[in-house]
Amino acid sequence: MGKNKNKKQLQGLPEKFLKRLTNMFGVSLFNQIKITFIKRPTTFRINTIKANQTEVIEILKQNGFKFERISWYKEAFILKNKSKRDLTDLDIYKEGKIYIQSLASMVPPLVLDLKSGEKVLDLTAAPGSKTSQIAALMNKQGELVANDNNKIRFFKLKHNMEVLGVLCYPEKNFGKIETEDLLKNKKDSLTVSTKNEFVQNNDWKFILRMEHGAVLTREYPEYFDKILLDAPCSAEARFIEGEPKTYGYWKEQKIKEMAYKQRQLLLSAWKALKPGGILVYSTCTFSPEENELQITRFMDRIEDCEIMDIDLLDFKCLPILKNWNEKEINKEVIKKSLRIMPTKEIEGFFVVKMRKKFLE
Repeated sequence: MGKNKNKKQLQGLPEKFLKRLTNMFGVSLFNQIKITFIKRPTTFRINTIKANQTEVIEILKQNGFKFERISWYKEAFILKNKSKRDLTDLDIYKEGKIYIQSLASMVPPLVLDLKSGEKVLDLTAAPGSKTSQIAALMNKQGELVANDNNKIRFFKLKHNMEVLGVLCYPEKNFGKIETEDLLKNKKDSLTVSTKNEFVQNNDWKFILRMEHGAVLTREYPEYFDKILLDAPCSAEARFIEGEPKTYGYWKEQKIKEMAYKQRQLLLSAWKALKPGGILVYSTCTFSPEENELQITRFMDRIEDCEIMDIDLLDFKCLPILKNWNEKEINKEVIKKSLRIMPTKEIEGFFVVKMRKKFLE
């Protein structure tokens, strides 16, 4: 009876999706993956821009919270008791000292291997979990441009950056700017920079933009040391059985649409990357068309791209496919990309790290 119930639950997910997943990884791995389409425990990150670990941990313990530290990222924790609501009721959450963020989404900023003083672009930034993590990893020293071309998501990004201390308004010089004033710039874009408008300190320049990626990157030819492209995708690794809103939109055409959008963003981002610079591309989907096949096609087109090793441990990984739909996958992509195996604590994720070569 248990088997029949499980089969019935799986039928809630798109049948074509399940068939594709089996074709990708085989029956054995499919059986391991299928039990991970669940709600995961609450995970959070200490925001080192506004707090230190000792302070936060003491407050959590005083309020009866139990948690487990993540081995590969000392600022990340899994909540072991109580609820997400209990966590968000705390002052340390409201003050931006902790941020609720999935474990998988914490990986791409770590892969960027950020340094203070660098020029960094987060091309598809909203709602800002990775943007704020990037700012923390840079110690708020350098230049960070965060972009999202969706107006609703953009203002969510802006709000989060204020709460988390990435964006600070120097009231003695300018006062706090109101939302309607932010859209007087060309094409509904907002620029917040230390150069002319908002000096946060002499070492930190933060710019918020609401532009199409191709438009934005034309303004920054070969400018950035590091770029994060956490690409819009079909989000297959975020499906939850019994919650059609997480997968009801899915169809094979959606994969094609996302792959096209990703391709345009990749090409745009590459133009804005310095020779010697690093671009990290990531998705929360299983689809090869959006992952290893996408990067293979990109490398077929771009001669100054090389795939870099990802030096992160403690992940159980799914294989990178050797071919898909009669298309051979680039050997370096197979060897060096990372496809995180979904578990009951972390969702599936694809990450690849690329370097722009110097060409003579």
